[in-house]
Order: sequence, then C-alpha cells, then structure tokens
Amino acid sequence: MLRKPLRHQAQEGFYGTSMATKEELLRERIEHYDIRAHNVVAVVDSMRTMAFTARDLYRAAEIYDRMLRDDGCAVILCLAGSLISAGLKRVFTDLIRNHMVDAIVSTGANIVDQDFFEALGYGHYIAADRFKAGMDDNELRELHIDRIYDTLIDEDELRVCDETIKKIADRLEPRPYTSREFVGEMGKYLSEVGSKTETSIVFEAFREDVPIFCPAFSDCSAGFGLVAHQAGRGQEPKVTLDSARDFLELTQIKVKCDNTGLLMIGGGVPKNFAQDIVVAAEILGEDVPMHKYAIQITVADVRDGALSGSTLKEASSWGKVDTAYEQMVYCEATIALPLIAGYAYHKGGWQNRRGRKLARTWSNMTE
Repeated sequence: MLRKPLRHQAQEGFYGTSMATKEELLRERIEHYDIRAHNVVAVVDSMRTMAFTARDLYRAAEIYDRMLRDDGCAVILCLAGSLISAGLKRVFTDLIRNHMVDAIVSTGANIVDQDFFEALGYGHYIAADRFKAGMDDNELRELHIDRIYDTLIDEDELRVCDETIKKIADRLEPRPYTSREFVGEMGKYLSEVGSKTETSIVFEAFREDVPIFCPAFSDCSAGFGLVAHQAGRGQEPKVTLDSARDFLELTQIKVKCDNTGLLMIGGGVPKNFAQDIVVAAEILGEDVPMHKYAIQITVADVRDGALSGSTLKEASSWGKVDTAYEQMVYCEATIALPLIAGYAYHKGGWQNRRGRKLARTWSNMTE
C-alpha cells in the first residue's frame, strides 16, 4: 500500500507563511529539450577553431555525423546518470524516431524510474532555489518527495511505477528473461494502455524495434517491482532475469553488424558492457573489428582508475575501441548532448539511414 501523503507545517521565508504542500513543491515540470527547434550547426562549427572542451565537442559532433553517414555502421547509444529527469528525453526519442541510433544500453533508472515513469503520466519537477543552496531533505522525506540534485519527484507516484512493473511481470510466462525482453514487454504495455506523454524512449524503441538493454536492471524501480513479483509467487514459478544472456544478445549485435559506433552519455555499466562486446565476440570465435567510432560525454575523473572516466584510448589497449575516430568530451551532459545531437540532426547525415530493426534479431529464436 502506498504511504499517505503528509502536509508540512508553515515555514517563514518559503512561500511566505503558507503551508508548504506537495502540490506547491511539485508545480513546475522539467521540460525536455527539442533538438529540432534550434539549428546549432553554426555554433558547433565555430568551436572547431577554439580550444579545450569547445574543440573536443566540435570533434565529437563531427564524429557522430560521420558515424551516421557511414553506410552499415550500427550506432549503440549508452545512457548513464540521471538524464531523462534532467530534460533530455526528447533528444533520445528523436534519435530513435530518425534512425540515428540502432540499440541502447542504459541504466535501469533512466529507462524505468524516469522514462517509463513519465509515460505513465508522472513528471519531474524543478526544485526551488533554496533546495539547491541547502535543502531540508528531512522535510522532503516527510512529504514523500525524492530529490535528484535540483529536481524533485513524487515517491508515491514512483510506487505506482513499481507496482506497474510487478503487474507486467505477473502476466508473463514465468521463466528467465533478458532485460531487452522485459523492456520490450514494457513497450508493449504502453502500446496497450497508451503512453501518457508524446515522447517515451521505451515506447518509441518498441515501435522502431530498437532493443534496449539494462545490464543492471534490478538497480532501479524495476527491481522493486520484480522483488514484489517474486515474493508474491512464493514457491511458484516466477519471472527472473538472465544477465548472462543479456550480454550474449548484446554481443550478437556486434557479430551481426560488425561495423559499430558508440555514443556514450556517462560511463559505468552501460559503457563497460557496450565496449566489452568486442572481446566477448572474440571469445565466441568471431573475427570482429573494434568499435570504429566512439564518443563519450562525462565529468568523471580519469585518475581514480574507474571505468566511467577512463579514456577511449585506454579502451583501445583492451582491444575494444579504435583510435581513429574517438573523442572524450569532459562536460555535463545537459550542455554537451543537445549540441552534439542537434549538430548531427541538422547536418542531416541520418536522412539516408534506414532503421536496422535490431530487436527482430531474436524473433526466430525461442524466447
């Protein structure tokens, strides 16, 4: 059962002396950036003769455009960090609709807690300035409001998202599923009940047969729903996740497509899985090339040895990424991605691309 929302006591200096309620705090929604509305080609082109991050960003945008013009190159989009809640959802749905991406590897949070959550009719909200300066997170907890830096989300609505995941699991044949299969079922669910927003990564990917992989799928709202599903089934057969087959299916995309490029937002698990499919294919006896193109937008530091900040040149030492067309962009995603994606969109290199329909790769296999 969902927790009953509470009201907060009056607080001087915040909305005057009125009662600070959930409705007052969750009143201004995050709006998603539209790459179609702003032609940034001239802006990005001007960065070619600048220095530092500006020139890196230009080169990344040029590589992405080159990637899209490379006939036969499959583009794998990697999503890590809190991206949909930050206002980038429309960017990704436009990439899907215009065949600028062929497969997605993501954290579960971006796909379930944020995108699917909004498709169910809920939203992310702009926090008042005082919360950025010094938030009273205890106050938010009492109101069942969760915080993502300067963004707020209704915990009670998230519980509905958890319950919806359980509902989807409950209606499936009890067997092991890859995250790609389960996210596909989420897209099917939205096609049946109707997405409450005009833009949804899960729904658009379902329509365009773009497979979405979430290698750490349980580390999000989906995990809560699946825990509830499994607990509710007791000793009866239940839906489980097969992470090894997840990796195998992602590797099969590399084997099938051969020529591949990576557009990575953030790092972590999605970056590692997408890079590792080259090595996995070799272990399966397949002679595949390294990823021909690779772009990463990150703010992670390379010096701690963690994957999120490790350079793409370093990945070449592992046999994962070619160094001819690779670029690190050390910049926050809400700034860099609209420029890089917008540049590629308005350059138009994608216009001759056809959707690869990679989700159909396993249609003739037993699922």
